Amino acid sequence: MMFMSRYGGGRLLRAFAIASAVALGAGAIAFAVRAEPARAVSQAVFASDRLSVEVVGAGPDVILIPGFASSREVWRTEAERLKSTHRVHLVQLAGFAGEPWVHGDGPFVQPMADELARYVREVGLERPAVIGHSMGGMTAVLLAQQHPDLIGRVMSVDSLPFFSALFGPQVTAETARPFADQAAAGILAADEAGFHAGQERSAVGYSRTPATRAAMVEWSMASDRRAMASAIREVMTTDLRPGLAAMTTPLWAVYAADADGGAPPAMADALWTREYAALPGARLIRIDESRHFIMADQPARFAAVVDQFLAD
Repeated sequence: MMFMSRYGGGRLLRAFAIASAVALGAGAIAFAVRAEPARAVSQAVFASDRLSVEVVGAGPDVILIPGFASSREVWRTEAERLKSTHRVHLVQLAGFAGEPWVHGDGPFVQPMADELARYVREVGLERPAVIGHSMGGMTAVLLAQQHPDLIGRVMSVDSLPFFSALFGPQVTAETARPFADQAAAGILAADEAGFHAGQERSAVGYSRTPATRAAMVEWSMASDRRAMASAIREVMTTDLRPGLAAMTTPLWAVYAADADGGAPPAMADALWTREYAALPGARLIRIDESRHFIMADQPARFAAVVDQFLAD
């Protein structure tokens, strides 16, 4: 998940740094900070106060879900690459990166997943592939568990089925709750200047590309903090591992590792193997020399994995 080092501290921050803050590889890309005008906007046939969807290209359907406080622009390079062969659905979650939020401190994750399932049904998608980054990866797994009839295959990108497992294998959703409440309270309590400074410091842990860091900070500052607080509290206390064994949807888990200041490959392998162990047939793919934003840090390697995933 992309968000914990922004708000956590001490033990959790160190755990997260080990798990997913890794070194930048060659050929990194910069995110576009502001969206281009939508090529085709699905709201013409689908309206929701939980998310919006931009559609580009034609072909088999692929849904791209961004992570915590992120813009759909995190997927722009992949969408542009895929649109010649696929119909790409770029999701923007309400409350993040300037998308309006009207739900106060109400629930975030499950209603958003419900709306994504409604989108698949109402727009008439036929078992789309779903690729989600960070919190978006958790959402993709949740969709597959709750709606196996709707989803064709899932790729989670640097996302664990239980985020708070970063505390250690003994942690449960219940024991993580105080930390989740603390993280949510911290988001709401910070003043604007302190919050901005915190975002800038945290961005360094996710990318060494200045433009990428700047985009992350801008997306966070444009997000509704009530939405952020609700989302982080739920993500930290949502454990999808009990549902893994019954999953029938093919799942690929792509994760980052780096031996120079991040998670050593063996450590990353052990963590992802342990957390996805209950799902027979899960395909785990490590991408080295990458930080949490794998699609930016290692775009060529990531694109090759996406192509394999979609062709499989």
